[in-house]
Amino acid sequence: MKVDIISPGTYTYGSLVLGGILRDRGHQVRISRTPVSGGEVTLISLYSTLQLLDPSIKELTGPRDRVYVGGPVCICPEMVLGELSADAAVVGEGEDIVASLVESGPEGLPGVAYREDGRIVKSPPKPIMSLDHPLPLIPEDLKQQNVRGANVYIETHRGCLGGCTFCQVPRLFGRTIRSRSIENVLEEVREMKRLGVRRVSVSGGTGSLFGYRSQLNKDALIELLSSLSEILGKRNLSVPDMRVDLVDEEVLEAIRDYTIGWVFFGLETGSERILKMMRKGVSVEDGRRAVELAKSLGVKAGGSFIVGYPTESREDFEETMAFMEETMLDDVFVSIAEPIPGTSLAEQVLTSSREEIPLFQEHRGEYSSLKFLEAEARCFELMLHGESCKPIPRALSGELYNAYLAETRTQGADISRVMALLEKYRNHLL
Repeated sequence: MKVDIISPGTYTYGSLVLGGILRDRGHQVRISRTPVSGGEVTLISLYSTLQLLDPSIKELTGPRDRVYVGGPVCICPEMVLGELSADAAVVGEGEDIVASLVESGPEGLPGVAYREDGRIVKSPPKPIMSLDHPLPLIPEDLKQQNVRGANVYIETHRGCLGGCTFCQVPRLFGRTIRSRSIENVLEEVREMKRLGVRRVSVSGGTGSLFGYRSQLNKDALIELLSSLSEILGKRNLSVPDMRVDLVDEEVLEAIRDYTIGWVFFGLETGSERILKMMRKGVSVEDGRRAVELAKSLGVKAGGSFIVGYPTESREDFEETMAFMEETMLDDVFVSIAEPIPGTSLAEQVLTSSREEIPLFQEHRGEYSSLKFLEAEARCFELMLHGESCKPIPRALSGELYNAYLAETRTQGADISRVMALLEKYRNHLL
């Protein structure tokens, strides 16, 4: 059977894996980042709520027969099937069911939602016990892709021990850690390198949870990074995303010795009160210690921050600014709190008054001439502040100022659109 897999804009790792499974099943599979036609079945991989509002994606699902959508957006299948002319949405993990879905349709499969007689029929997902899979389908232009400096992010495990209110991972994959075998990962990376892929990043949330059982299995992670570094070279390997409470000297030394030597911590805020609201399970002091330890071992430390969380006050925000000054991070990423479907944050936003949500509050401070809402003003201010808090501060040029201004406006507009979509489907999200 001819199958088209479309991963709009960016090749998601899941689309590559599903392509490999169908290829080994004997199907003719074509994978693309742009619309293609001619397949008997079309699979579409979506990772962002905003993609449901993209006119090109809406158009993509319209004229085709047998269109199935998968990816994290399907955590609310009513939203997917309401916005797109798709025949089914895969709510759970797709590896075990994709062949049956393509060959026989969605009826009777676990973790699938589809329309029947004007209503949506849903079946509960069934977790996959083994994450080892056949070699992914690797498109020729994967080597040209650039996602945060990597050609591709590979998955080494699923699940997270955390319960952050803004994160989908525990809802999608649970809080039990399931890891691939090291050899399965290495075989995949060898094939990617053979086909021209040079830069690989280890994903799966917090990289140090790879091999986790009852305690942090540092030996498994260190063996993985050492082996991947032998294949790719340390300058082509990264493992960026880490929780501050799941690193120690051995983990950070392995990052220093076997990768590009960067780690990106999810610091989120300098306010203890907001950290507790986020259910991060860590303290501001935990973040401070992790950054200091990384720097002491020669590892570059970046941090991500979230502003505009419900009830965040100016005092909370100023504590974040002070924390940024103290930690002197090598790089920072600032985002406005996004209520992703399926998260506690989305439920909180839908049940809170607008007076508690900074994205709905008019900004009356220093940046009022820019017509910002309060969350946008804080995002912009923290971006600018981050430049002055680096070990080597960067001069604020007009070009940099305008880049941060455009990024802030884009984030604010995008999240406002997401909120409108959540309101439209609030009965399915609460």
